[in-house]
Amino acid sequence: MESGLEELMPRLLPVGDCDLAEDFDPTVPPRTPQEYLKRVQIEAARCPDVVVAQIDPRKLKKKPTVNISISGCQPAPEGYSPTLKWQQQQVANFSAVRQSLNKHRNHWRSQHLDSNVTMPKSEDEEGWKKFCLGERVYSEIDALPDNENLGIDYMKVGFPPLLSIVSRMNQATVTSVLEYLISWFGEKKFTPELGRWLYALLACLEKPLLPEAHSLIRQLARRCSEVRALEENKNEEQISALNLIICLVSRYFDQRDLADEPS
Repeated sequence: MESGLEELMPRLLPVGDCDLAEDFDPTVPPRTPQEYLKRVQIEAARCPDVVVAQIDPRKLKKKPTVNISISGCQPAPEGYSPTLKWQQQQVANFSAVRQSLNKHRNHWRSQHLDSNVTMPKSEDEEGWKKFCLGERVYSEIDALPDNENLGIDYMKVGFPPLLSIVSRMNQATVTSVLEYLISWFGEKKFTPELGRWLYALLACLEKPLLPEAHSLIRQLARRCSEVRALEENKNEEQISALNLIICLVSRYFDQRDLADEPS
């Protein structure tokens, strides 16, 4: 049996009989190359041919699962599917925005932020949601008190994605904030504040996409198509905003299987 195995898996370091001292002890550190090789042979001979891992199922918190969705976007409501010309124009406009942002990024990054602007840390999910969407949307408050409508309180209505803000965000932060907002959108309604930030973050997303970003924007496009299909009042402005995001994900970021077919 051993000779058959050796024919299939020849030794990488064939070693013949070594002249070892009579007092050779394989349990002590080798003193010569011959002793080292002999010790390796002895240890290899003691290894079982098959090793089975002993796993205690009680220590597993939950069964590992992988959720993979390969479905495309749901079609737009009848009469609201964007034309190919419109989609091409949006891609051209978006490309121009990205080029301008990259060209002037250093300039905008050097601009001082207002004293009331404190950007959350990258890992502060709740902080970023409140920063981008404002406490009104975050807390799902329908309206602000009258005395607060006299001036803009960005803590209440959310900070807009100013160039001086987004230019300070590195790719890790861009991806994290995009993930936070997409997670929020997965359970909440679409709002103008959310739309502005999603557009800005997509404009900051570098190509080629990292796997995480690739998965996120596909998730975003599918969610937009779901909300669009469920739109009861057929709000043209909102459907147009959802069409825009789907268009950018599918046609600018080359996720063509998610694209709207021209009407």
